[in-house]
Amino acid sequence: MIRTNKDKVVMQSLQGKVHHPGFIGYRVDTDGNPLVIPGTGAITYNVKVGDLAFGLAGDHVEPGVSLHNADVNESNALNVFSCIGNEARVVSGDAKDAKGFVTGIHGGIEHVIVYFDNDTLEKMTIDDKVLIKGYGQGLELLDYPDIKMMSIDPNLLEKMNIKEEDGKLIVPVAAKIPQTLMGSGVGAGFSQKGDYDLITSDRKLIEELGLDKLRFGDIVLLEDSDNTFGIGARLPGAVTIGVVVHSDCIKAGHGPGITVIMSSKKPVIKGIIDKGANIADLMEI
Repeated sequence: MIRTNKDKVVMQSLQGKVHHPGFIGYRVDTDGNPLVIPGTGAITYNVKVGDLAFGLAGDHVEPGVSLHNADVNESNALNVFSCIGNEARVVSGDAKDAKGFVTGIHGGIEHVIVYFDNDTLEKMTIDDKVLIKGYGQGLELLDYPDIKMMSIDPNLLEKMNIKEEDGKLIVPVAAKIPQTLMGSGVGAGFSQKGDYDLITSDRKLIEELGLDKLRFGDIVLLEDSDNTFGIGARLPGAVTIGVVVHSDCIKAGHGPGITVIMSSKKPVIKGIIDKGANIADLMEI
């Protein structure tokens, strides 16, 4: 078992409201085609964590339930302190007391994305509130000071089947992604806030690398990527591990969003391919 400071990590209440989807006009793809398709927000009934992140008639689609707060500071706190794997509980409406878990955080729109089962989704409405037990920011690996942890529940980390070998962590991942394919979100000041996107406009390359098979919830490795402080710095040998949180996109510089959960400037993280490296499988849904 990897030694952590999980007994010192603070757990706090966070709360958000189901966010109504918005419409601001056409979404334009990289060929200049204007489209009217669903995007972020809402209770999304037929898109689940574990499903393919590609091929949907939508843009930046978030699986399950999207949470937000009207107050900017409160919404930022909800986004930053919610961690993947955190318990979520409905606290209002017909679905009150139903439980799920956080599957991702989405930057720009500042959403927290939550899984609930089908019966719960059918009972929920836009007005419903969800309480999250925020737990994970401040997590440290006691024997690996070069690895910065963020945005993952310590209990989910323990389910990831990570091994230790010759001073490195061996992490099962569904795919490895070259740093040069990472786009929207690069330059953000906080690695703990939101996500950044795999660029998918070069479909031929995406298919050659097998990245068109990515699923919501996949754990992936970003090569030569330093996200220890801020998003997207290229650094040879640096390694980042993240989770796919939203769907493919049609806009230039965009694609499936990836939330960072660990990063190191040094090559002390090694990924091994495991197509079952997905949080839906780890959470047994």
